[in-house]
Amino acid sequence: MADFSFDAVSEFDKAEMNNVFDQSQREINNRYDFKSANVVLEWLDSDKSGIKITGENQYHLDAVVDIFRKKLSLRGQSIKTLDLEANKPDESNFKISWKIPFKNGLNQEKAKAITLLIRQSYPKVKTQIQGDAVRVSSAKKDDLQSVMVLLRSQDFDHPLSFNNFR
Repeated sequence: MADFSFDAVSEFDKAEMNNVFDQSQREINNRYDFKSANVVLEWLDSDKSGIKITGENQYHLDAVVDIFRKKLSLRGQSIKTLDLEANKPDESNFKISWKIPFKNGLNQEKAKAITLLIRQSYPKVKTQIQGDAVRVSSAKKDDLQSVMVLLRSQDFDHPLSFNNFR
């Protein structure tokens, strides 16, 4: 009997993130409350692993983060992709900047929590940690679909998606 499987991963779509960035940039340029302010949204690095927001005060930073969150949800991306706790805003020379990296990949602790949850709820389903992904396999497709429903119902602090259906 053939085993069916999928991978539970924590990653974001770079093309969609590029679209979110461009739409946020356009809205920042068109907003009335940013006309006289010097607010800049830029990529954190050339790999596009996060964003850097520079503004005149904390209000500007919070407004840009809200714009970015709204655009993320409109594009069907998880808001949990933004790692807002990683860095605090830096103040210098009448400007304030905030570096916000994107969450990408499951670390060992998060992967173990996912496998523990699956094993407790579905003992016949096999789980295996493979780098920054969790491979879930079973002889029945229905069990895998139930595991997906279970994982979607949980409130993890990172985005969770599924790929490599076999």
